Amino acid sequence: MAAFDHSKTVQPTTPERLRARDTRLRLQTIIRLRWLAVLGQSVTVIGAYWVLGIDLAIGGCFAIIALSAWLNVALRIRYRASQRLKSNYAFIMLAYDILQLAALLYLTGGLENPFAFLLIAPVTVSASTLPVRITIALGVLAIGAATALTTFHYPLPWFSHSTLLIPFPYVMGAWATVVSGILFIGLYSWRTSEEGRRMAEALAAAEIVLAREQRLLALDGLAAAAAHGLGTPLATIAVVTKELLHDMAEDDQHYDDILLLRAQAERCRDILKELASRGEQIDVIVSRLPVCHLMEEVVEPHRLIAVPIEVTTGPLPNVELDSPGVREPVTQRNPGVVYGLGNLVENAVDFAATKVEVDARWSENEVRIVIADDGGGFPPNVLEELGEPFLTTRPATSWSEDAPDEHIGMGLGFFIAKTLLERSGAQLELANRPEPARGAVVTVTWPRERFEQTIDQDAEGGF
Repeated sequence: MAAFDHSKTVQPTTPERLRARDTRLRLQTIIRLRWLAVLGQSVTVIGAYWVLGIDLAIGGCFAIIALSAWLNVALRIRYRASQRLKSNYAFIMLAYDILQLAALLYLTGGLENPFAFLLIAPVTVSASTLPVRITIALGVLAIGAATALTTFHYPLPWFSHSTLLIPFPYVMGAWATVVSGILFIGLYSWRTSEEGRRMAEALAAAEIVLAREQRLLALDGLAAAAAHGLGTPLATIAVVTKELLHDMAEDDQHYDDILLLRAQAERCRDILKELASRGEQIDVIVSRLPVCHLMEEVVEPHRLIAVPIEVTTGPLPNVELDSPGVREPVTQRNPGVVYGLGNLVENAVDFAATKVEVDARWSENEVRIVIADDGGGFPPNVLEELGEPFLTTRPATSWSEDAPDEHIGMGLGFFIAKTLLERSGAQLELANRPEPARGAVVTVTWPRERFEQTIDQDAEGGF
């Protein structure tokens, strides 16, 4: 529910910095792929001419192949191999590869040559690494080259003193194959690589949010450490001021200053003693949370904001009173779980009409938390897409580590909550209330053994 307006149609969005990125393609990748093409083209030409005895324009073919080889050598000498290419330069490199292959096909039968399908390769590389506009331009160039090769080309080389005539409908079938391959494989490659890029960005945002929650949790430990470390120097100040007051007359001009200094030192010692005792309480109580305490910690920041929140806890109705499942589960405090559940509650509050219901139940085998509101519910047409990053109808905002709460407008809220909860072993189910009731329902379920497991939060699941 984190970044969805129940009353509107959800549209996928991408943050500006994703749309504005240039390219992830390195010069080294282009050079290696081109060397592979040079090797494959050379072996094919040599095999066809000297092994099979097929009569082809061997000189022209090797001249075109040599041009690619010399271009690779020049690029390797002039530029660092690890350099990332700007979009325009990457377009020029891949456009050259298309034109080079088209020139070879021109000398060897055009689309009658079965290797014409290799025109797909540069477009696929672009779809995986470059912006969409570059991929579209390369696709148009490749389709244009394939179209020209249907008519303008040398005859298909064949064995000496014989000619192989290919019917034109077959050539058009080859053209349709190349074009459909460019469109389908290019779109498929772009879609899968875009999913990977979006997921990587969203996971990075989730890690930043979790790190922030862990820093907040660590402040209590730092307070206890400060109380322990500052105790000795404050005790020294107290002893010194006591000795100074003992040797100083009350009418001395510095007597009141020393007296004030001693009083302030005692006050500091009292404050640090309180912090130390609070840290001990946190170690004993907050690090281990029963379900009811966990739910109160999650819900408390959102009470009295907009709508009331009703919290119920207890065993599932089918649990027998004398079974082990009656005992309330206790878990180790996990910043990821607290943040994830808090995010779900916050968004339920945002979209609720009159109230939010939080129901925490347990049995011998599982712990189940249901968060429900009485708002408009999830739009049916986007239920299957819920949990994808950058899916939102809220105003887009920029993400930065200095302002980690600004991820809401990017459609990362629910994604982060879902990711953190699933890392803790939970499963999420999203649904709308059955008619005639209205509202969205999110069910979070853990195996009881996993929920109660005492884990090192920094060693498992990223916590």
